[in-house]
Amino acid sequence: MLSMRRVLVLVGVVALLSAACTGGSDASHPPLPKTSSAAGTAPAPEFPAGLDWLNVDHPLTLDDLRGKVVLLDFWTYGCINCIHIIPDLKRLEAEYADDLVVVGVHSAKFSNEANTDNISEVIQRYDLHHPVVNDADFEIWDAWGVRAWPSVAIIDPAGNVVGTHAGEGVYDIVHPIVSSLVAEFSANGGLDPTPLQIRLERDRSPSTVLSYPGKVFADPSSDRIFIADTGHNRIVVANDDGNVTAVFGSGMEGFEDGIGINASFSSPQGLVARGDTLYVADTNNHAIRTVSLATGTVTTLAGTGAGGRSSVSGPIDGISLNSPWALELDGDLLLVANAGTHQIWTIDLVNDTAGPTVGSGAEGTTNGPLAEASLAQPSGLALGADGTLYFADSESSSIRSASIGDPGGETALVAGAPGSLFEFGDEDGDGADARFQHPLGITRHGNLLLVADTYNSKIKEVDPSTGRTRTLFGSEPGWRDGTDPLFYEPGGVSSDGGTLWIADTNNHSIRRVDLETGTAGTLVLNGLDAFVNSPDADAFTGKIITVPMVSSGKGDAELVLDVQLPSGYKVNEEASSSLLLVSDGGVATFPSGDRIDLTGTAFPIVIPVVFHEGLGMVTADLGLVWCRVGAEGLCLFEQTRFEVPLDVTGSGPSASIRLPLELQAPES
Repeated sequence: MLSMRRVLVLVGVVALLSAACTGGSDASHPPLPKTSSAAGTAPAPEFPAGLDWLNVDHPLTLDDLRGKVVLLDFWTYGCINCIHIIPDLKRLEAEYADDLVVVGVHSAKFSNEANTDNISEVIQRYDLHHPVVNDADFEIWDAWGVRAWPSVAIIDPAGNVVGTHAGEGVYDIVHPIVSSLVAEFSANGGLDPTPLQIRLERDRSPSTVLSYPGKVFADPSSDRIFIADTGHNRIVVANDDGNVTAVFGSGMEGFEDGIGINASFSSPQGLVARGDTLYVADTNNHAIRTVSLATGTVTTLAGTGAGGRSSVSGPIDGISLNSPWALELDGDLLLVANAGTHQIWTIDLVNDTAGPTVGSGAEGTTNGPLAEASLAQPSGLALGADGTLYFADSESSSIRSASIGDPGGETALVAGAPGSLFEFGDEDGDGADARFQHPLGITRHGNLLLVADTYNSKIKEVDPSTGRTRTLFGSEPGWRDGTDPLFYEPGGVSSDGGTLWIADTNNHSIRRVDLETGTAGTLVLNGLDAFVNSPDADAFTGKIITVPMVSSGKGDAELVLDVQLPSGYKVNEEASSSLLLVSDGGVATFPSGDRIDLTGTAFPIVIPVVFHEGLGMVTADLGLVWCRVGAEGLCLFEQTRFEVPLDVTGSGPSASIRLPLELQAPES
């Protein structure tokens, strides 16, 4: 339930939301100056007691932050404008690591966003390393007179207010202020270089095979499943049995074309394939990428890597996209949900042109002629059998349509709240009587639409001819297979006929539902360990354990891999695990081969090795898929590299080298 205070605040920001979208300011404190800054004079309001804090081990006070420049970031996690300023915040944090502390003040728009556990998930999803406080009842928001998301405020090292700013463009405005404050307080001895103690949310849980998958696309013509492994910045391709056939992207965030795992993406989302070409909405790179499924080559079709607001059609190499979130094909036209400008764009794949098709660029709920309508962060697309385009309009919590094939086409409401960005809920019903909460995914199944009602953790069915909406699957957030399944903020859906595929984002998994029986299962991916970077590559993403120098005589020896799993957990018997061995300097050979299959194994295991005289290094890369007994579909993934420096002499006993690793169960 929304508290009355939250309801009043949300009503108050309805008219002011557009200020944030345009970068305007409507705050009661003085706006931040554009150039140099003087220290503030009014004391900053203290953080209220009793709020939940994340990424730290105790609630913070202003005294804890004394001697630091403090930037308060007022945000809500589904807001695209809030997402856009995250790179600015990370850049400032990197440049002023000793002097600046960013504090995220999460003042939720949606009721689902006010849940501390959900905020913890999104902190991990966006890789935030600064403290975040859950301002669920807008207490800090009120104290600062904030009016729109995103807004930032600056506190000087003496604890005084410097000013506030609403909207995007944070780095260019804030950087000179922080620089001036650092110089001023450094000169008078008012800076405290002591690092703030951080306890990252991501350290509470082990890694998973997939990380916050945002979208999935099922290609019925090839029985292939394409997965946007968003948190790992890569695309995974598997057959419908879960056997992985290809991976595109190194796992490291970047914007590089290349082949297979030599390419890089940044939080990819929407996917659609035709023939041997896969199209990828590379969201944080503000680009559309293509993958040749025949050669594995990744190239950039459109976008520059930086978000923009192009408003007219033109050659494809001259346009700027902004947070493309979903894709759909209409013949030779690629439709793009350009969430960052609240529009739907069209890329003509024959004539190499692109431009906006639906939406004026203003955020809103107004229906009308395609170019004049206002959309609200469209995040899912589905083409109807008659050519009508349906889209999940996430910030208005509605399903809408656009008659894109009609020269006089218009947008219309199909189901959901009829005219407000702040009217949402969880109600089955007809048309405007139905309620969703931030839906992100939509797919066509016959003449019906299936919707990922993301913040309600449900899958709903919508009849576009009547708007009739009903819940098919899901209730409270969770994970459960069977005929009464549970999901946790699913972000993408794709139907291949008889099966519905679901990107179950916060469960880090791909789910499949037999639409005839209503039975859900979890796809177990097998073979991902074959698509990791080789031990001599620089892009290794796991943790590294260096064993102290080992002195040994030459001859037969052994490596003992001893992985201790927590009680109630096991090595997954369906997904492949392995240990890859490499000898540098020719100091070792491996009689059993350099790849040891660990699928379903019990530890410890003994691996024979033969040492040869000389100095060198043995590298052992462990890729282990493990799970809780009874939940084999929820796979955890351990990627650890053991580095063993060796000094092998011509005489003396051969060493037995133990490689120990203790894994921790996820915190509940």
